[in-house]
Amino acid sequence: MRRAVLSYLVTLWAVLTLNFLLPRLMPGDPLAALLDPSSSDYVFDPEVRAALASYYGLDRPLPEQYVRYLWGAFRGDLGHSIRLNRPVADLIAAHLPWTLLLVGTALLLSSALALLGGTEAAWRRGSRADRVLVATNILLANVPVYFTGMLLILLFGARLRWLPMAGGRTPFARYPSAFAAVLDIGRHLLLPALTLTLAMLGAKFLLLRNTMVTLLGEDFMLVARAKGLPEGRLKWGHAFRNAVLPFVAHLAAHAGMAVTGAVFIETLFDYPGMGRLIFESVTARDYPVIQGVFLVVSVVVLTANLAADLLNARLDPRTSERAGQ
Repeated sequence: MRRAVLSYLVTLWAVLTLNFLLPRLMPGDPLAALLDPSSSDYVFDPEVRAALASYYGLDRPLPEQYVRYLWGAFRGDLGHSIRLNRPVADLIAAHLPWTLLLVGTALLLSSALALLGGTEAAWRRGSRADRVLVATNILLANVPVYFTGMLLILLFGARLRWLPMAGGRTPFARYPSAFAAVLDIGRHLLLPALTLTLAMLGAKFLLLRNTMVTLLGEDFMLVARAKGLPEGRLKWGHAFRNAVLPFVAHLAAHAGMAVTGAVFIETLFDYPGMGRLIFESVTARDYPVIQGVFLVVSVVVLTANLAADLLNARLDPRTSERAGQ
């Protein structure tokens, strides 16, 4: 437990440092648009341009900027957006719930489908159903997420017109009830969530299926069969129970993959989440927003890793014993 928490803190410090350095290593400058005479945002007064650079701390030495950044992150002060002139914390608070809704929905759906489908495919290994499921999930694991998203948009949005093609909810809508609001948000969520679910399903399915196929030949399964246990207990009580341990251990990595996929999906569907905010901020070289967004995303992923480690130790006490040796 202590080692996991210490590793979490060290990794968090490393992430904070990289989060500070990477935007500054990018080509361009966050005030480039304000200093470019051909830009519509050009500031003509040189004193105002200098005051802007001083206000955002970009005229200070890099070590001083780093110390100010760490102190601000420790206090929860993520600064102000250069592009939008709004507190970064407010921007994140407005976008983070949408990403959590999208990623959480996709993680739950893909995990449930992978657990059920992977277990059945492994139990019926070599059958036609197994071969079809394996081929389908290999295809899903290798298809680019934006290609899947475009197909779903063309089919369900443009062709059939069953679902909205963009946005998180209907613009300027007035809902007569909370249920109507949930229904509208759910309809806008379906296509992005389905795209992310399909993008993650293949790897999850193959992991569980292959782990369970390996376990079916283990000695404890042969002994359980020799005892005459019913098929349901063999499948779910012995094989599935042991195959799910590596699946839980990889959930944190899947969460990181989901956040990465959300950047493309939210941009494709114009979904108002963190991915869309990242894309727009990187394009504008908005250092405070880039730092704040990546910091929050990193903390979410690291927390998911820590939770997965603790859950895995709870499900499999052997991991705690090995860590203590």
